[in-house]
This record gives sequence, structure tokens and C-alpha cells, in this order.
Amino acid sequence: MITAKSLGDRSFKADYGVDYAYVAGAMYKGIASKELVVAMGKAGFIAYLGTGGLDEREIEASIRSIQSVIAGRAYGMNLLSNLESPELEERTIDLYLRHGVRCVEAAAYMRVTPALVRYRLQGLASGAGRTLVAPRRVLAKVSRPEVAAAFMQPAPEAVVRQLVESGKLTEQDAALAPLVPMADDVCVEADSGGHTDQGVAFALLPAMLVLRDEMMTRYRYEKRIRVGAAGGIGTPHAAAAAFVMGADFILTGSINQCTREAGTSEPVKALLQHLNVQDTTYAPAGDMFELGSKIQVVRRGLFFPARANKLHELYMRHGSLEEIDAKTRQQIQEKYFRRSFDAVWSETRSYYARTYPHRLAEIERSPKQKMAAVFRWYFAHTTRLALEGVEDQRLDYQIHCGPALGAFNQWTKGTAIEPWQNRYVADIARRIMEGTADLLNARFGAMKEAAEPPQSVSS
Repeated sequence: MITAKSLGDRSFKADYGVDYAYVAGAMYKGIASKELVVAMGKAGFIAYLGTGGLDEREIEASIRSIQSVIAGRAYGMNLLSNLESPELEERTIDLYLRHGVRCVEAAAYMRVTPALVRYRLQGLASGAGRTLVAPRRVLAKVSRPEVAAAFMQPAPEAVVRQLVESGKLTEQDAALAPLVPMADDVCVEADSGGHTDQGVAFALLPAMLVLRDEMMTRYRYEKRIRVGAAGGIGTPHAAAAAFVMGADFILTGSINQCTREAGTSEPVKALLQHLNVQDTTYAPAGDMFELGSKIQVVRRGLFFPARANKLHELYMRHGSLEEIDAKTRQQIQEKYFRRSFDAVWSETRSYYARTYPHRLAEIERSPKQKMAAVFRWYFAHTTRLALEGVEDQRLDYQIHCGPALGAFNQWTKGTAIEPWQNRYVADIARRIMEGTADLLNARFGAMKEAAEPPQSVSS
């Protein structure tokens, strides 16, 4: 008999000290809030705080708050790759090490960084019976096989040696480094809210499972790398498919931002409550604007996706703001920004002077880069509008979301949790896991019955 607590990998539940192989993933700007992390931890799950876009003081305050309420329970912090400012990633690692944060969700990585290697390897030791003891765990969210491979391999030898020479790792850490992969758990993220490579779960997950088996054969790790599934999981049906395909755990995101604990505004939650599966679309990502990377966002009743795509189209076609025709410039300033380009640049310049001063001169020398910086302002602005619930600019809300929430809304229609005010993150997690167990028991029972030969009836 399958139960909610028997689903998934046993070692995952044992290592994290949780009852369920179910993770609430990080959502930026604290949408995956400290309240959400605490609620999940108290209920026997693990959740990761959405640290992206938060400053160090906000992150530290959240860590202290979480630790004071659920000491001894599972919790984790998001860790974002920052190739533009690697020192920010280093300071975040310093913060996590200082406060004894034992679990991180590594996201947006294209390659393994020295900061992440330091977090993973510092303090490695041989335990009783020569068992390797890793004091901290890394769950890597990936959507590409080459990135998954980097996390399934040991830390790069050159990076390890560099960290030893700088005094950030010991010789013992370095000696044990080849015995562990960079991540304990690799979560395969199919088409999801926010940043997405638009992967198809039914193709991506099996390929990653094969890759994992290859890496286990090559490196002969003591413990098996676990592979989880994310992206599109909002109902028991999707969760059941993931577990049947071989997922060791599942991770949800979009459905959790429409709960009482989510750190976003009530107007956003009210909008999200009514989404269907066709109500999302793709837009440029503000943090990777020049590269044309995509995020999945809500489109129902909102102008943000069309306006964001228009800004990227203009960036690709023109070398400066001045090259854009006067009518279009006026439309952007009056309709999109509700302020002049000069006002936006003044705010943007102050931001760079404060956070990335080494880049400011370069941007000011390049009209193309200045245009990109002004256009990127719109992406930060529309995120703030949504988080704060600014009613008179509702049409410009930027809300990261995948179709999983639409499926969840359909599944819960007519139930007690149809209104967002009745949605609590841990209750949703339990309902999905219990529904998954019920669904699998019913389906396997029906399949077994169909496979059995019919009973002969004696006359």
C-alpha cells in the first residue's frame, strides 16, 4: 500500500530529517518567505527561503527568525549564481557558514563556482567505519544536462587547489573532495515559472536519470545522487507521473505563491487564484536582458509580457535610446514607465554607483549598454509593483508563474481551498502527496485487475 510518506527516496527523507519527499522551492524576493519556510519545516517538509533580490541584512534577519522558531527542523536557503558580482556570492556563503546553514538550493548556475565549492567541501571528514561526513547539503536546480553533469561530478581540481592556497579549504578537505559530488540532490526543472529553458519533463527527467547512473558508475560515490523533478507539478496527477518515472523527490514553486504564507501582495494572490493552464506566456528576463533569456510569467489581464517583449525588440534593433522614433519613445515614457528616460537613468545610475560601481563608467560610455540599463529598470519596477500590490499599476505586474498553478486551480475548484485565503503551503503539500498515493494505488490496482485473466464461470 502506497502512502504519502512512503513516496520518494528513503535516504532523502532520512538525510533531511523530513517525513515527505516533497520540497517547496525558493521564489525570489522572499516570495518563498520565512513564514513559508517555517510552516513547511513544522509540518515535516523542507522549504528554501527565496533570497534572490534580498540584501544581506534581510537574509540574515530571516535566518535568525527561522532558526529561532524551528531549531532542529529542516530548512534551507537559496543560493544564486552571480557571475556579474562573484563577491556577492562569496559574502552570501560567508553568511551561511557563519550561521550554520546546512542546506542550500543552488540555482541559475552555468558552472560550479569557488564560493559553492567552499560551501560544499569545507569541513569534510571521515566518520566511523570510514563513512564520509559532509556537514552541508547542496540541492542543485538544473534544466540542462551539461549543468547537471557539473553538479554530479566532484569539485573541479583547479578550483579546490586555488581554495587551499588561499586558506579557504584545508588539505584534508582537498583530499576528500574527489569522493563526493558537488550536489547531493539534483532537481530537474522542466518548463517552470520564472527562468526556464522550456524543457519537457517526459524527455528531460529520463535523460537526467541515465546521466546520474553514468556518473555513479564513473565515480563510485559512497552515496547515490538523488534526482528530483520540478516544473509543472501542481496536482497529484503530475506528482504521480514524476514518481513513476523515477523521481526521488518532487519540488513545487508556482502553486506556493498563492498561499497565505507567500511573501507577495494580496492583489497578486487574488489574480493567481483564477488562472488556468493557458494563462502564462514567455517574456525576456530582466537580469539577463541582453542575452534574450526567457522567463515564464502570467499574461492574463496584464500588459507586462507584451511590453517586456517590445522593449527587447527595440534593444535588438537600435543602438541607443536616441535611435528609437519619437512616437515610440513617448509611448514608453508615458505608458510603460510613467516617467522620463532621464528620471529612470538617474535612478538606475544611483543603483549602479551603489552596487556595481566598477561597471558604471563602462555603461555610461556605451549608448547601447545605457539603453539596456534603462530598459532593465522596467523589470525591477514591475516586480516591485506586484510585490507591493500597487492597484493603479496592476496592468504592469510582473508575476513569475508556470501552468502548474492553473492545473492546481482546476483541481481545487469547488473545494475548501479554492479561495487563496484558505490555502496554506503545508496543507497543500500534504493534500498533493496524499492525493498522489491514492491515485497510484487506484491506477496500479486497475492495471493489475486488467492484466489478470478473466475468471471462468462454471455452468
